[in-house]
Amino acid sequence: MLEECALAYNVHKINIGTNREQFDPDYLKINPNGKIPSIVDPDGPGGKPISMMESGAILIYLADKTGRFFPETSKYQVLQWLMFQMGGVGPMFGQAHHFMRAKKDEVPYGSERYGNEAKRLYGVLNKRLSEAAYLADDYSIADIATYPWVARHEWHRVDLAAFPAVKRWYDTIAGRPAVARGMQIPFLN
Repeated sequence: MLEECALAYNVHKINIGTNREQFDPDYLKINPNGKIPSIVDPDGPGGKPISMMESGAILIYLADKTGRFFPETSKYQVLQWLMFQMGGVGPMFGQAHHFMRAKKDEVPYGSERYGNEAKRLYGVLNKRLSEAAYLADDYSIADIATYPWVARHEWHRVDLAAFPAVKRWYDTIAGRPAVARGMQIPFLN
């Protein structure tokens, strides 16, 4: 989103794998939940700094600040697909990541449960994207929130060829220069 909006930013990498950095008292002042992502905008409302946590809240804040990717005409459609990502795609794909990739010893129950749920959610996305170019008709924060999870489809053991509308959407978004730059950020620092 920062790249899409051409906002200046500095990246502060937090290694959540150590289970230490995100619980540093200075970081907990920014994000009391001790998770990523978080932002600090030194030029927040009224010109005062603001700290934000939770990706959906951050995206809504940045969309409001810039007037981009959250059109008033489709506000509720954007919100419903953003909440679909927050309540379904993120948590379930995250569990699939854990059981199918991060866990050293395969746990068949976890892999099957979350793998099946990931595929079900890909099916929901595929149905929606068969009807529209983007989740909320026009490219929005709903797409920006969902794309990075779908970009890890191999981690969910999902072949996007089985979901042609998702594949078309994925390829379209991957072709956006700002998205390509943003997806490289974790690897540059």
